[in-house]
Amino acid sequence: DSSWVGDMVMAQSLFIALKKKYPDCQLDIVAPAWSLPLIARMPEITTGIEMPVGHGKLDLKARKQLANQLQKKNYQQAIILPNSLKSALVPFLAKIPIRTGWRGEIRYFLLNDIRSLNKKIYTKTVQRFVALAYPKNTPPDFEILPPKLAINIETRQQAVKKYQLKIDQQKILTLCAGAEFGASKRWPEQYYADLAKKYIQQGWQVWLFGSAKDQVVCNTINQYCDHQAMDLSGRTTLAEAIDLISLSTAVVSNDSGLMHIAAALHLPVVAIYGSTDPFFTPPLNQQHQIVRLNLSCSPCFQRECPKQHLNCLSQLPVNMVDNAIIKLTSKTLS
Repeated sequence: DSSWVGDMVMAQSLFIALKKKYPDCQLDIVAPAWSLPLIARMPEITTGIEMPVGHGKLDLKARKQLANQLQKKNYQQAIILPNSLKSALVPFLAKIPIRTGWRGEIRYFLLNDIRSLNKKIYTKTVQRFVALAYPKNTPPDFEILPPKLAINIETRQQAVKKYQLKIDQQKILTLCAGAEFGASKRWPEQYYADLAKKYIQQGWQVWLFGSAKDQVVCNTINQYCDHQAMDLSGRTTLAEAIDLISLSTAVVSNDSGLMHIAAALHLPVVAIYGSTDPFFTPPLNQQHQIVRLNLSCSPCFQRECPKQHLNCLSQLPVNMVDNAIIKLTSKTLS
């Protein structure tokens, strides 16, 4: 489910907008179990409520039970972020008076504050989320405040101890080399390794993060580096990953959920784009550099390169990423 991590991070901009507009409101969120540790780092949210039904399943009985639970809380409004019919069922069954969402999947009768999405006006995912805090047809010039995840110093110390990490004087380069979406989002392992070796020679530590699915990629990078990097892929919980990434001096990432987490920790982030569009889902912090080649065939939004050459990433040189790191960190490290 880590492909949804980025969406959940970007949704924090909506929560921030709602808190700004209604400072005394209680914001609860119904979300999948995996995302609750992430939600726990969003100060705007009062309670994270586990969605008992897996993605794509109907399970009306479980939805009705959840709706009954929610009905007792007398919510005034529900904002539904996914565009599916199923996601609109619980707020409807819970009889929440205002049910706001974008039009999608024949759900007219479930929503009563239904919006038509003009993709030319609301060009970014985050705009589409934040727009739901405002009345219908609000022009897209509203303020979008970037996501900002809170760090738990105590659990961070525990994670440092658990993985026997050294966080004394050395600078830390974090590499997030996986991407749930598919190979067309991944800068080649060899390039990540070449970058890692350069920084290890300069006395930096290199940490590798990713889900269990990214272990092969991260292991390959570490082998190229003679196992001098710290490979944490598939080992940490999401909460531990958030805490540990917050210690980074700089982060290099493909367009992935971890990129959005690093940006929400307000770290210097170098974001590498191949098959996807940096204008649609950019990192939302100030300190970032987007690195891409702007080839005529990208963004193609395909999981595998349709032309089978992956030039958008295989031709993107290490020095381009290195220069972006130097540019970002020259201010913070001087």
